[in-house]
Amino acid sequence: MADDGARWVELAKAWMADDPDPETRAELHALIIAEDLAALEERFSAPLTFGTAGLRGLIGAGLARMNEANLARVAAGLARQLLADVPDAAFRGVMLGRDGRRKSDDFARVVAEVLVGQGVRVYWVPMAASTPVVAFLGRYVDAAATAIVTASHNPPAYNGFKVYSERGSQIVPPQDARIRDERDAITSVHDLPRVPFAEAVADKRIRVVPDRWFEAYYEALDEQCLGPVPPPAQVSAVTTALHGVGHRWVHEVLSRRGHRHLFPVLEQAAPDGEFPTVTFPNPEEKGALDLALALGRDHFAELIVANDPDTDRLCIAVQSEGEATGYRVLTGNELGLLLADWLLSEGARDGTLPERPLVVTTIVSTMMLERLAEARGAACAEVLTGFKWIWDYALSREDAGETFVFGFEEALGYCVGRAVRDKDGIGAAAVLMELAADLKANGKTLLDRLDELALELGVSVTSQVATVLPGLDGMERMGRIMATLRAAPVMEIAGSAVARHRDLDGPDADAAGLPRGDVLTWWLADGSRVVCRPSGTEPKLKVYLEAREQVGEGEALADARARAAARVEALEAWVRELVASVA
Repeated sequence: MADDGARWVELAKAWMADDPDPETRAELHALIIAEDLAALEERFSAPLTFGTAGLRGLIGAGLARMNEANLARVAAGLARQLLADVPDAAFRGVMLGRDGRRKSDDFARVVAEVLVGQGVRVYWVPMAASTPVVAFLGRYVDAAATAIVTASHNPPAYNGFKVYSERGSQIVPPQDARIRDERDAITSVHDLPRVPFAEAVADKRIRVVPDRWFEAYYEALDEQCLGPVPPPAQVSAVTTALHGVGHRWVHEVLSRRGHRHLFPVLEQAAPDGEFPTVTFPNPEEKGALDLALALGRDHFAELIVANDPDTDRLCIAVQSEGEATGYRVLTGNELGLLLADWLLSEGARDGTLPERPLVVTTIVSTMMLERLAEARGAACAEVLTGFKWIWDYALSREDAGETFVFGFEEALGYCVGRAVRDKDGIGAAAVLMELAADLKANGKTLLDRLDELALELGVSVTSQVATVLPGLDGMERMGRIMATLRAAPVMEIAGSAVARHRDLDGPDADAAGLPRGDVLTWWLADGSRVVCRPSGTEPKLKVYLEAREQVGEGEALADARARAAARVEALEAWVRELVASVA
């Protein structure tokens, strides 16, 4: 142990000698003085890696944290990969944005200075901006890549770095590995050439994005909407940005589409990286929507429209007298089905649907999209978790004549067209509002439409059991759980036999035409499904559950839903017992 401790101290001292930030140098110095070897080990045992949505980590000192030194390394690695692999990369440059989190502006300036120092021009988004807006701008100028300093919906202590390729979609292998290898080959941050930000702006090596480029984003969203302007009915909605960057973008787009009855949660409208009114700035988390729900009740609003801090996700709650809060929060799967149905059905009615439409979802999202796609005459595919895989597949099918129309993942991520090659909570909000307006004009609500879809396609109830396992011990425990499940094949889950099993960390991935990943799936004889995977962006083990039931002739819809809900509860109990049993 003494030798290990000395190793961590020496690594920390070497890092301090090369670290450009006095704040993180002081942090490491304090840990060394305190002889906190466990904290040093956690910071230096392994570097940050590209997960389902880029690099993410706690803000702080060390190899495994988000800090100026790590951002400088990854920026230099990105520049070197682009110069080696992408034609005209130096001239085409990198579109660079950031959200409103702690350190985002500082980190983005480091990235800009290092990129320019490596000979790559930078397009600088002048304000904290939504991730989908920045992703769109990268494609708009045909940038060699797009980079965004953001941690999306993670807690306030986190930040991250997201990269898009020249195709405008998130990077996938081998590009992510090439950037990582170039980053890891850098021996000294101090020796990296950097051009001071003001100097690079003055000589145009950093070009500030003009306002007219944002207009192009609004126009692109307008083109992918299907309903009329103004809408056939006015739907009242409370909006919240959860202290993120989305307020200005969402209200601008919805106002342009003719929506007039919008009530923002003003306490959460301005970007604030401390997220003072929420514990966890994720609309899926308990308590995150409390202020929005209260304002909705005050205004008798029909909808709550919530985005996460970088506005790539969308959460919807619908006014409902049967709920204690006065609203029912839709699951990501329910909202995904509603959007897919509208785009496929309305697109067919108005003649804008492509000849061979394609919808794409992930292996942990509802199985009901496949049923809907079959009923609407669309191709449907499933991919690994993460929108990088959704758009990678969509682009691969262009030569086959299939045209991407919609993609979604159950974690509130939706892409409602081709303007942005990633999830876009702004574009999804615009389409959702036009669907709600169309339904209201016909005397219906989103909940009514969900009932109609359940009668047509069957009932689906989904749930997720997420176990937070922080620290090095947590990662080891996740590994033990996955290893245990692989070592002793599961034959029965909650009283139902396993009909089929798939392990994507092996030959099953090749058979399914999917990249390999740490994911286990069981399909049960009763039609249920269980999917288990470690999160790619958070220290969580996630287990996704789904139960399906057909509505019998003359049966009340509520009875079929109750059967499916009871089945999901049994699956949840099985998962919790499993996690608790593995030390």
